[in-house]
Amino acid sequence: MKNIEAKFRYGDIAAIERKTRKLGARDMGLLHQCDTFFQAEHARLKLREFGDGRGELISYRRSDVPGGRESEYFVYHSTALEGLKAILEQALGTKGSVRKTRHLFLFRNTRIHLDDVEGLGTFVEIETVISGQDRADTVAEFEEVARILKLNPEDSVPVSYFDLLNGSGA
Repeated sequence: MKNIEAKFRYGDIAAIERKTRKLGARDMGLLHQCDTFFQAEHARLKLREFGDGRGELISYRRSDVPGGRESEYFVYHSTALEGLKAILEQALGTKGSVRKTRHLFLFRNTRIHLDDVEGLGTFVEIETVISGQDRADTVAEFEEVARILKLNPEDSVPVSYFDLLNGSGA
């Protein structure tokens, strides 16, 4: 699976929520997430726990550049998190974790995340999934959503929340 994604520091999360609702995005509710990152040689690897017994093992590759960038990812859904986490910790070792509350909105093929990240503050992340359309149409949708929400590529954060927490990014 692939998407075009970017994240932005955003102090006024209520203002961006109003813009997101005005856009017509569907409110999918609040998610409480804990992402544990593992040592991995060829991609980033994290186990996302939702706190209700459900989770996702996510492997992804993307460059750490500002603005919209393509990400290739794989997701494995699981309810056997305790055992899965123990195996990954033993085999790979952990790098650390990130906790956040995410308000998820959907607009066409775009996921809009309003994130409150423990230790970092508030962010907006947009991800437009490349699914059943060509890359140019995906980029056009991504850019349309960013424009309507007034998210400028030069204001984007090029690295992950984990990297920000550990001093590896802007």
